[in-house]
Amino acid sequence: MIIDGSDFTDSERLVLAGSLVESLRRRRKELLTALEKRSAPVYGVNTGMGRLAGVALDARQQAEHQRNLLIGRAVGGPPWLPPEDVRALFVVRLRDFLQPWSGVSPELVRFLVDRLNDGFTPAVPRFGLGSSGEIIALSHAFQTFLGVGTVLEDGVEVPAASALAARGVTPYVLGSKEGASLLQGSPLAVMHAQRGWAETQQLIDLQTLAAAMAIDVLGAPREVFSPVMAGGDDHLRTLLHELTELVGIGPVRPGVVQAPLSVRVAPRALAHASRVHSDLRETWRRWETMPGDSPSFVDGSFVPGTGYHAVDLGLRMDAVTAGLAHLGEISAQRTHRLLDERFSGLPAQLTADPGARAGLAPLHKRAAGELHALRRLAAPATLGSIDTSAGQEDVQAFAAAAGEQLRAAASHLFAITACELITASQARYLSSGDGVPGLRAAYGWVRSVVPPLDEDRPLGPEVERLITACRDKGSSARRFTAGRSGHRP
Repeated sequence: MIIDGSDFTDSERLVLAGSLVESLRRRRKELLTALEKRSAPVYGVNTGMGRLAGVALDARQQAEHQRNLLIGRAVGGPPWLPPEDVRALFVVRLRDFLQPWSGVSPELVRFLVDRLNDGFTPAVPRFGLGSSGEIIALSHAFQTFLGVGTVLEDGVEVPAASALAARGVTPYVLGSKEGASLLQGSPLAVMHAQRGWAETQQLIDLQTLAAAMAIDVLGAPREVFSPVMAGGDDHLRTLLHELTELVGIGPVRPGVVQAPLSVRVAPRALAHASRVHSDLRETWRRWETMPGDSPSFVDGSFVPGTGYHAVDLGLRMDAVTAGLAHLGEISAQRTHRLLDERFSGLPAQLTADPGARAGLAPLHKRAAGELHALRRLAAPATLGSIDTSAGQEDVQAFAAAAGEQLRAAASHLFAITACELITASQARYLSSGDGVPGLRAAYGWVRSVVPPLDEDRPLGPEVERLITACRDKGSSARRFTAGRSGHRP
């Protein structure tokens, strides 16, 4: 794909348009000219950083400074970001550098694009990032451009210099301010927000589908799901419409006045998750419009910024994580109700031979373990500042940590959801009839991955296959849910 300054994805081969290269070159020339004319300090260019920002650097020190910035701050260690996250991080950094306030050279941008295209994967730490921004992670990511540090080749750590040489690439030589620009902003938090948002979107669809299956199998009364009960809540109204279209007017199990609470409140919990999910999207989209460098080069001047303090991203990711934890609690409870003959009217533990066979009760135990791990992630990661840099940096946002928690929470909820979908599919298999028309294709999808059980078998590998299928954007629940995520507020 040719990059001309417009949007692009992180999965295509990228080529810089000639017009964009010329635009980068003009901005770079303007920045260098402004630096030559300026006698006042420019943070990170002719001064130290952090507590040493007041130390002026002479010409010799300035020549070494940009390289030292990337090397001296690489104090992290494993576990490392997975390759797909590193690529997404590079794409966010590339978008930053294409903005008019950046002023990095076209040579650096081209070097970054080439590393995206040739699968260059620095070893970037996931944890232990206690700075006010993301300098530890970013120094590990971008010192590799200089032939320093470690990269991952098929999961194996190798020296960055060797990886560049194997590609026939000479290590990059940083120009003025380019080391500082590579370290600034919060691209790691933005990457987590974008990828966590996408995973949450899938989970809302899957949980909507699971809730609809529970309504169908348990024969729940439908009146409680009437969209008229949403009032002015657009998110709730949309979810109620989706569930109504999926389950229709369907049969109500004789004698059931109210379904279990975990079934009745599902739309409200889903609506909350949808709301905080939308807030997260709006926040990272705003971030794409704001200068992240510090100082940024704006209207010919060097303007200090605070793009390293991604508190709004972090707190919203914390909120989404809490929303996912609540969905996990409800999903695990629905799974338990599906296994209980008092609520389903089906054989206990959804086996044709209760007692002689375990049925799906062990599957709920898997869900309970996943929920236990998920709950522990709901404590806000963004709160908890500590003095660093001798008091110069006395507040941190820990937004990248909030992103890690969100992504981990999503992984646990994918597992919990897979357990519920298998349970609902088995319950429908043991019931009379094929279920409501709006869910028949969805039952078929689950059974194509995990066939119904007539006797006990080890389900672990099949659960993992369904988790993979749930994560697959092409085959997961979005094609079964009536409203589609794109139609939500």
